[in-house]
Amino acid sequence: MTSKERAALRAQANSLEPLFQVGKGGVNDALIAQTLDAFRSRELLKLKVLLETAPKPPREIAEEIAAKTQSEVVQVVGGSLIFFKENSELHEPKDKKKKITGTKNPNRPSVRKKVHEKKLAEERKTAARRKAERNFRRSRDI
Repeated sequence: MTSKERAALRAQANSLEPLFQVGKGGVNDALIAQTLDAFRSRELLKLKVLLETAPKPPREIAEEIAAKTQSEVVQVVGGSLIFFKENSELHEPKDKKKKITGTKNPNRPSVRKKVHEKKLAEERKTAARRKAERNFRRSRDI
């Protein structure tokens, strides 16, 4: 990793909140598993080391985590650790959703229009039938 790439990653990491804390337990399997899980959804991670209770200095903790997660240490400042691990899945273009045609979605304007037209046609038929019945009754009364 070049110094310019490292500087760009440090700039991006300024706005990140630390995801995990390393405390008196040090680097354990649970921390590594959580870190690997976080690397599935992002490439840049920020961790915090509790300086008073951590068993090792932050630099050693960072190197140990980087070795176990196959990531790179971008920066160690005080108790903040920044790691980078490239994830090619995050850079792949997402497939556009296939347009579904001919759906019966009642909220689509074309379907709403057809449903409305059907209702109007049924109402006209019903009104015409009622009118014919009324006229037939009137003609019998005469």
